[in-house]
Amino acid sequence: MSFLDLANNRYTTKKYNPNKKVSSEQIEELREIIRLSPSSINSQPWKFLFIKNEEIKNKLAEVSFHNTQKIKEASLLVVFTAIDDINIFEKQLHENLSQGHIDYYNQKMKNKDLNEIKLWFNNQIYISLGFFLSACADLGLDSTAMEGIEKDKYNEILDLKGYKTIVAVAVGYRDDEDFNQPSLNPKLRLSKENVTEII
Repeated sequence: MSFLDLANNRYTTKKYNPNKKVSSEQIEELREIIRLSPSSINSQPWKFLFIKNEEIKNKLAEVSFHNTQKIKEASLLVVFTAIDDINIFEKQLHENLSQGHIDYYNQKMKNKDLNEIKLWFNNQIYISLGFFLSACADLGLDSTAMEGIEKDKYNEILDLKGYKTIVAVAVGYRDDEDFNQPSLNPKLRLSKENVTEII
């Protein structure tokens, strides 16, 4: 299937089939794919938590507003977290990246306001999110990206230290009756003439 076909067919899943599970092999493939996500200066200011444990998944579901049922039905929940402690980031930067990357950070980012640096970290999460949603579609998996979650409670439940929750993604297989699938609810998108321009 071409990427355009994948784009036309993927959608935000509203109802999952709880009896159909993402395989261990697919989870490992997703872990490898998300590891390869692009980021500014290869900064990688993140950690991705793959929640298979049903007890923890259900606790997170209960603090996810209108997304509770989706999470409970989906086979897997992936929590995207960003570094929230500059010391962790700088240690990782110096241990893993080239001098060129370090110099860029020191010259362009390090002296900025702390909130601006953390916003830069958060922006990298959304790059990885798009990458991940496309990977799910390529593997024949359905997904739901969710900002409608109580992030502070996610942080508590997951006992995050030095990281904070940004967004979560339910992953699994759609229920045949899911009303939001494109065959039942055609996608509504602005035309390419409205959202793109050749200059």
